[in-house]
Amino acid sequence: MKRILPRGRTAVIGIPYAWLLVFFFAPFLIVLKYSFSEMGLVTVHDIVTVSDGAIRLVAKYANYAFIATDGWYFMAYVSSLKYAAITTVCCLLIGYPFSYFMARSRPTLQPALLMMVMLPFWTSFLLRVYAWKGLLDERGWLASVLTSLHVDTLLLALGLISAPGVYLHTPFSLVVGMTYTYLPFMILPLYSNLAKLDLRLLEAAADLGATPWLTFWKVTVPLSRAGIVAGSMLVFIPSIGEYVIPELLGGPQTLMIARVIWDEFFTNNDWPMASSVAVVLVLLIVVPLAVFNKYQMQAQELKS
Repeated sequence: MKRILPRGRTAVIGIPYAWLLVFFFAPFLIVLKYSFSEMGLVTVHDIVTVSDGAIRLVAKYANYAFIATDGWYFMAYVSSLKYAAITTVCCLLIGYPFSYFMARSRPTLQPALLMMVMLPFWTSFLLRVYAWKGLLDERGWLASVLTSLHVDTLLLALGLISAPGVYLHTPFSLVVGMTYTYLPFMILPLYSNLAKLDLRLLEAAADLGATPWLTFWKVTVPLSRAGIVAGSMLVFIPSIGEYVIPELLGGPQTLMIARVIWDEFFTNNDWPMASSVAVVLVLLIVVPLAVFNKYQMQAQELKS
């Protein structure tokens, strides 16, 4: 029995690591190699060549130097981070009350509420984005309602739309589409965390004289921090590299890095440059996430 447990534990841990190695790390190494290569007429030149009994390594770093000095790429990265952060905040503001309501609702009602959250996944992602195009078009009913309520005046003052009554291909339509798409990824981790909350802690806070609002901020929110972090990561990370929603709902003001990568790959046919942009994007996501996880582990060790 003692021999079986370590082997089973190794298999359970090893299979996910093998999956990540084959389907994430190996493709990333290929993209990394392309980023240091030089583009030929049709294919990418290999950085390692063997000739006359010698192995030559030719790594071209000019693409990274160009990214660091060209302001257009910097604006694309900043724009992607900005819209991803706005989407995450909007999902949190909408998703937290909904998750709290789900966790506090009757047990017989919770499966129906969960079904409502997961129901959009039964429809094609592309169809749902196209539906928003129809809703936000000048002749769409949602656009008509917003205009009749004079919401466009506020959005115009905030710079979210370009003209009164024009909602499509603006930062507003981009944020709406991304918030709608990624909202379930915020709700589900929050609901899972809030449903496990020990209600006796809330009763203890009330017995000590805390108001419901103070109890929420001092007890519920800190105890649901793990769900907030998990939901935020699930929304923020894919939002940075989103391509379909900015392409269909965004406009000239909503430049995002995924569009830049697409243009470099398929319009300019510059695979090394596109790979360099993709590698920098991965580093922008992975490095802060690794640092955050490190400090989280240190904080848990100090608590224990």
